[in-house]
Amino acid sequence: MKVSLQEKIIDVCDKKVAQKGTNVGLSFYAFFANKNDDPELLMAAATWWIITHKLDHFEKALKIKALVISEQ
Repeated sequence: MKVSLQEKIIDVCDKKVAQKGTNVGLSFYAFFANKNDDPELLMAAATWWIITHKLDHFEKALKIKALVISEQ
């Protein structure tokens, strides 16, 4: 996974936890705008989420952040 995507995921997770608490769930779409302006990055995130880690559609933000950090 690209470093820029890792940083974005961590940033979004931190913001969502700050806004909604430690129980907040996210899908990989939370890291992208509503416009599909970077399909390759979206597919990389989807592959990481669905194929590599076999995650459910919604997962806890803290779990996602921990996974990303563990791969840095």
